[in-house]
Amino acid sequence: MLISFEGVEGAGKTTQLGLLATRLQGAGKRVVSTREPGGTELGERIRLLLLQSSGVAISPWAELFLYLASRAQLLQEVIRPALREGWVVLVDRYLDATVAYQGYGRGLDIRMVQELNRSVAADALPDLTLLLDLEPEAGLDRISAPCRDRLEAEEMAFHRRVREGYLRLSREYPERIKVISAKRPVQEVAAEIWQHLEPLLSCPGMGKASSA
Repeated sequence: MLISFEGVEGAGKTTQLGLLATRLQGAGKRVVSTREPGGTELGERIRLLLLQSSGVAISPWAELFLYLASRAQLLQEVIRPALREGWVVLVDRYLDATVAYQGYGRGLDIRMVQELNRSVAADALPDLTLLLDLEPEAGLDRISAPCRDRLEAEEMAFHRRVREGYLRLSREYPERIKVISAKRPVQEVAAEIWQHLEPLLSCPGMGKASSA
C-alpha cells in the first residue's frame, strides 16, 4: 500500500505521517516512511539544492525536473522494492505536490506536469492521499520567518495558488484524495486519518508483518 501526505506549508504532514507510522507498526504492519524531495542520497542532495533559501536561481522548469529526478531515484531505491515486499509506504509529498506547486503554483502546463508524473511513476500511484488542508497564512504562521526555506519564503499569492491546486485535485480524484482539516488539534486530525485508512487495512495480506 502506498499512502501520500499532501498539504501547504505548515499543515502538519510530517507530524501526522510519524504518528500514523507508529500506529501502523503497533498494529503489526511493516512500514517505510520517506519524503520528497529526498529519501535517498541523491534525493537529499537535490533537496538541499531545491529548498536552501540562498544560492543559484532555479527556473520553474528546472525545478520541476529536479523534483522528478529525486522521485525517480526514490522509486528505484525505496518505494518499488518496499511495495514488492508488501510493506506500507508513507510518503511526505508525492505526485500531487508536483501538480500543486509546479503546475498551479509556478504556472506550468498542468497536463504536461501530470504526463511527466505518469511517465516516472505510473506503476506506483498512491492508494490513498491524505490532504491536510489549511489556509496558507495559518500554516506559515507556524513557521518562524528566519527558518523558512526557499519555497516557504515565496509570496503569499504563490501559496494560495498551491492550496487551490490541491483542492482542485481533490475534486478531480475524490476517491483517492481525502481532504482533512488541519486546523484542529493534532490528535483529532490523526483520528480522522485513521478512519480513512482503516477500511484499506482490512484487505487480506495488506502490509502484514512477516513471521520470518
